Amino acid sequence: MGDPPGGTVSAAELPALQRRITIALVISQILGGLGIATGVALAAVLAQEVSGTDALSGLASTASVVGTALLSVPLAALMTARGRRAGLVLAYLIGAVGAGVVVLGAVADNFPVLLAGLAAFGAGSLANLQARFAAADLAPPERRGRAISLVVWATTIGAVLGPNIAAPAGDSVSGLGVPAEAGPFIWAGGVFLLAAAVLQLTLRPDPLLTARALAPEPAGKADGSLRAGVRAVRESPAALLGLVAVTVSHTVMVSIMSMTPVALKHHGAGIELIGLVISGHIAGMYAFSPVMGWLADRYGRVRVIGLAVGLLALAALLAGTADGSHTLVAAGLFVLGLGWSAGLVAGSALLTDSVPQAARAPVQGLSDLAMNAAAGIGGALAGLVVSQLGYGVLNLIGALMLLPLAALALRRSPGRA
Repeated sequence: MGDPPGGTVSAAELPALQRRITIALVISQILGGLGIATGVALAAVLAQEVSGTDALSGLASTASVVGTALLSVPLAALMTARGRRAGLVLAYLIGAVGAGVVVLGAVADNFPVLLAGLAAFGAGSLANLQARFAAADLAPPERRGRAISLVVWATTIGAVLGPNIAAPAGDSVSGLGVPAEAGPFIWAGGVFLLAAAVLQLTLRPDPLLTARALAPEPAGKADGSLRAGVRAVRESPAALLGLVAVTVSHTVMVSIMSMTPVALKHHGAGIELIGLVISGHIAGMYAFSPVMGWLADRYGRVRVIGLAVGLLALAALLAGTADGSHTLVAAGLFVLGLGWSAGLVAGSALLTDSVPQAARAPVQGLSDLAMNAAAGIGGALAGLVVSQLGYGVLNLIGALMLLPLAALALRRSPGRA
């Protein structure tokens, strides 16, 4: 249940409260990142095994991000009404249920059930994504980028470890009649339950409700609808740029990353090597996010969005021209993670900066809806592109997707955003 609104927190107490909230979010992000990365590492391979075709393997990523997208708006509405804690806890619980359904689908060799489980599993990703906005709720504007990036960074520990324990997790179910590729989801479900418990116990008082109570703007009835989010973005060109930056960065990353394990497998890579490459990619996504947050606060959101475009284009070049070189693919995936980090941190900070407090939760829900819906389409098409045209063409398409974002960023002032 959300905390009752009220101005019970003074300005002098805010720094200590922000630290407590951040610690709670950091712990949950470590756990959530571990659960997500453990499952995602072999999701495409599991989908390939159950479906029997490469063309459908990309649907593993698609199902997960579509689930994230579909849940983003109702959970944003829940957070608008009852606070961050209610939404984040529920998201992790849904993710844990989804992990169980994935295992059932794998055991039954039932592809639709597997996809349904992966869709619900995507709620864990939604919790991790929405936590960055919870970190920004009480942060002053000049430190908002760093507040977001610190919580994003916290995912590093679990996210880098996750792919590397995929093989032991698979071995742990060898005598249970569960496919080895599904074993990581059993572990992921347990970790999601632990993350939900941490947030339920420690995310108090609720940061969103507290920020709303302290806002100098007139407090009206909070509207958590999708329409309210669309209206707020339509009224702010800067918010539109932030939304596009997050959406394009995430779509390019998911499209390329989701098919990299399959491409590596076709060139002789084993599970251990695939895990290492994905770990390097996830390190690029999360480990350097504080740098991106500092750059966004120091030099402006728009400049860091431009940096994201450059990094993502370089990643597509490296991975797309690897021609079977595991080293080049690993380098490309690492840079791909860096580009995603720059786009997500700067775009999220710009989006939060550019709308009134009352509209932030629905706008943030809209952001996660857009980024995951687009990435879901990208992931679905990625499998078809790789099966018909090859991994190199997929990377070329990813690079071309950056052009609209680059054009939109160039229209904005190069000064601090």
